[in-house]
Amino acid sequence: MPTIRQLPPNLVNKIAAGEVIERPASVVKELLENSIDAGSTRIEVHLEAGGADLIRISDNGCGIAEEQMTLAVTSHATSKLPDEDSLFHVGTLGFRGEALASIASVSQMIIRSRTPDAAGGSEMLIHGGVIDPPAPCGCPVGTVMEVRNLFFNTPVRRKFMRTPQTETSHIVEAFTRIALANPQVHMVLQNGNRVVHDLPATEQIRERIRAFFGDEIASGLIPISGDNGEVKLTGFVCDPSVSRGNNRMQYLFLNGRHIRDRALQHALGEAYRGLLMVGRFPICFINLDMPSDLVDVNVHPTKLEVRFTESGRIYSQLLQTLRHKFLTSDLTARVGNSISSNAPEAAEPKAEAVESPNDLEQRQRQDVIQWARSSDSAADRDLPNIRPSIRSLPGELPDFQPFPGGARAVSPAGDRDGDSFGTPFEPSPRLPGAEVGGDGDAAQHDQGDGATRVDGLHPSKPHSHLGYQVHNRYLVTQDETGMVVVDQHALHERILYERVREKVLNGSLETQKLLVPEPVSLTPSEAAAALEAKELLAQVGIEIEPFGGDTVVVSAYPAMLAKLRPEDMLRQALESLICAGKDPEVRDLLDHLLHTIACKAAIKAGDRLTSEEITSLLEQRDMYQDTHHCPHGRPTALFFSREELDRMFGRMGARKVNPTGHK
Repeated sequence: MPTIRQLPPNLVNKIAAGEVIERPASVVKELLENSIDAGSTRIEVHLEAGGADLIRISDNGCGIAEEQMTLAVTSHATSKLPDEDSLFHVGTLGFRGEALASIASVSQMIIRSRTPDAAGGSEMLIHGGVIDPPAPCGCPVGTVMEVRNLFFNTPVRRKFMRTPQTETSHIVEAFTRIALANPQVHMVLQNGNRVVHDLPATEQIRERIRAFFGDEIASGLIPISGDNGEVKLTGFVCDPSVSRGNNRMQYLFLNGRHIRDRALQHALGEAYRGLLMVGRFPICFINLDMPSDLVDVNVHPTKLEVRFTESGRIYSQLLQTLRHKFLTSDLTARVGNSISSNAPEAAEPKAEAVESPNDLEQRQRQDVIQWARSSDSAADRDLPNIRPSIRSLPGELPDFQPFPGGARAVSPAGDRDGDSFGTPFEPSPRLPGAEVGGDGDAAQHDQGDGATRVDGLHPSKPHSHLGYQVHNRYLVTQDETGMVVVDQHALHERILYERVREKVLNGSLETQKLLVPEPVSLTPSEAAAALEAKELLAQVGIEIEPFGGDTVVVSAYPAMLAKLRPEDMLRQALESLICAGKDPEVRDLLDHLLHTIACKAAIKAGDRLTSEEITSLLEQRDMYQDTHHCPHGRPTALFFSREELDRMFGRMGARKVNPTGHK
């Protein structure tokens, strides 16, 4: 029988160090948290060789008394739990009493400290867990922790350390989390002879965010706040035009402690549903403040994960706060310096089948610029015949029909109009706001405020619903502050999605009954998935029945998809069911089916629209939620401010008269 024996304290500390001290960044995190708990207002971090050779952290906190210095590096000794009940009301960042003992057992540590009421300081050396008695020294009030030769006595652990550059990047991340959670503390990070960050104390966390992540992130921040009486939620999320290919920039803080919580990250993703493209993740800096008895922080050795007593309530509060903010904000993508484009990092691979938002924006922008530079003007083109409006109800978007030929219209002279420009709306003196010149054409000239009235578009109107169609895919219109370029397919898809979803929720989606049900032969897995999701398919208007073997019959499908074969519609729906796995979320499946229906029913890029169809589409942009993005997360419109247009056309310093007399 093997003999049971008590492990020696030094071995216990080394085992604990394996759990708590993973790499130099872990040391920095633990020591920074101690400095914050000590009430410091200034903390300095100095590194050598990525922290492997030296980590020095100095603060101006309360310090450690000489008689307590030895106890401070003893396992499970702490000043942060005065009694047993305090474990359930933890109000500090550290409380286990393991950090200093664990660090000291695998390094050569020097502690210098002085309390405010002491005449001098004290110094203590610990070599691989062996403690030398404290000795007097001169030092300011506060504490200095020097950790040298980390893992010198655990060569296996040191062998697995990465390059100094990699370890430094992890330390910077740990420093970033502490600094974002404590903007009231002046924090300095120095690597070798280079100052990486020098962050003065501030009350504006936005300034900390700008210092760490630059103007791209800072300019896209959207402030959020919510308070249900117990849980207070504050911070920032980023505009959907600024996102990343991973979730590493989702910073969640609980009572000043950085945490990771899958439920909160899921709520964040749900709030951005339909605003981001597949494979993109939102950016956030969110603070949660709540009574300490509503959360258990003693569930993870590094205190990175916590357990909420009412996790569902907090989930709902975060989701509702974000959705309300998005629904009351203008999230139209802007071209220029106000909100940067959604540029992925260089290290992130791009999906081959998905066009990145940055590429999309650049392509749309170049299309507009190319159109603006075109030598042909609307006035030189023959206007196509305008079809009567097919709207049946005010504000109701027509179900667009396919256009003959798919691209070109015939002018009254019989010539084919080039499809590179598209359909302009017909200038008419009957349009509201139009000024008619002496020759009967709509007047076009500069106004006193620098805006331009073009073909009946008046700058004083909040939103003008008249516009041009460009390349048979984009609609160009204006408001009082600039020009808006709309992706006709993306906008129509969002509008149809909102309409269909509302009808599905109300149980009023129109279905088309087939006189003769159409049989569809499926694979065994497809047939099983179809019959298992029969009720779900019925919610979106696809009614099926078993027909024997692996064949089902489609007896009804959505009326708006009359031009799509029932077999094709069913197969596309089954793709969503099968890809969802064994236990799919009903909401996700239903949402995906609605996306498919809206996408298939929407007008396509290349479809030529009449002036009435253009006006109808633009009018309903303000009638539905989230029309700034299509259901797949692509922007439906880009906004060019007048300043941006002036810059693009070299009119900065505008309104000055050059020697030729032109403005």
